Amino acid sequence: MDERQRATARGAGVGAAAGAVIGGATGNSAGRGAVLGGAVGAIAGNVWSRRMEQKREALERSTSGSGVAVERTQDNRLRLEVPNDISFATGSAQIAPTMRPVLDDVVKSIDPDMRVTIVGHTDSTGGASLNEALSLERAESVRDYMSVRGIDGRRIDVQGRGPREPVADNTSESGRARNRRVEIFLADPGTG
Repeated sequence: MDERQRATARGAGVGAAAGAVIGGATGNSAGRGAVLGGAVGAIAGNVWSRRMEQKREALERSTSGSGVAVERTQDNRLRLEVPNDISFATGSAQIAPTMRPVLDDVVKSIDPDMRVTIVGHTDSTGGASLNEALSLERAESVRDYMSVRGIDGRRIDVQGRGPREPVADNTSESGRARNRRVEIFLADPGTG
């Protein structure tokens, strides 16, 4: 089953369950509510995934070989994880030249109604206040870069998480390098 089919099935399942509960609670037929809810859920799951799946595939192709991970999240957002080795120098919030083509591709994929969230992360070396500030500065640098290229900065939420959400062990250099990253989330209105 491909991602679109999985999304359609998930939407149908959620819609059917909700329709059955609502149908039973309102005195109507739970079976009829489940059928209607399943149909609405399947359509919603399919419509979202078609548009977003096309964006995911395009971004995956354009970032191939860069180390950028592109995936669909459980809350129906598109997530790009930009690794440390192409994003920022250690201790810096200045965007590396290797990150610019990635950001240019992201900017091209953002529709006027999409919401954007940028989250900066650091490793655990250095003080907590330094890491918190640095992670936020990195997210703001990405927002500013996208704003200069036409995305309204008011549509972009920035967050700095410092070292609080590691994806690897901070006791090794390779683990710390994996933890130093920027995540970019794209969401359709009403999702995420």
